[in-house]
Amino acid sequence: MSPGDRGDAPADGGVGNGGRSFSAGDGVAAPGLPALFLGFLEIALSGFGGVLPWARRVLVEQRRWLSADEFTDLSSLCQFLPGPKIVNMSVAVGARFRGASGALAAFFGLMLAPVAIILTLGALYSAYGQLPQVQALVRGISAVASGLLIATGLKMLVAPRVRSWLLCFAALAFLGVALLRLPLLASLLVLAPAAIAAAWWRQQRAPRAPREA
Repeated sequence: MSPGDRGDAPADGGVGNGGRSFSAGDGVAAPGLPALFLGFLEIALSGFGGVLPWARRVLVEQRRWLSADEFTDLSSLCQFLPGPKIVNMSVAVGARFRGASGALAAFFGLMLAPVAIILTLGALYSAYGQLPQVQALVRGISAVASGLLIATGLKMLVAPRVRSWLLCFAALAFLGVALLRLPLLASLLVLAPAAIAAAWWRQQRAPRAPREA
């Protein structure tokens, strides 16, 4: 991978929002504005049938801007916030490394190509969507998209921060929303504060490392 793919930030790791310095994981330089734009453009162009699996692959496995734990935490936060999850994530990642300009670069990288593609495909589907070949194509893409989402969910479940007693909250959310058909917003308003409180309580009870003299 060339240095330009990972970012063109200076050696000090770059400056994020509010003048604070941030660096990517595994010693990778913080991405610059062109790298943020191209990174999320790659996610957008790869994400046929669902963007989230490709977002994890690009951000965590390929460019290593985020660790697996950071991606899980950010994904959870963006899921809870209003608006499309992946759009929230692009803004959050861009703002982390390059402030407001980084958020805009990541956002436009994510949205530019899909808007053009969906307008073109929408026009084609309006004209040819009734054909059996086109309907079979759409059903096939839907099946693959479901598999990609399941695979991404399993990868997030094995992250160290999730692979613990906190899985009980994930199980309760799945039970309430998927099986009992409870309202999504009501489930989030009940389970999210409970999970936050439980994690805080567990952190307070964890033994603290002794401070160096």
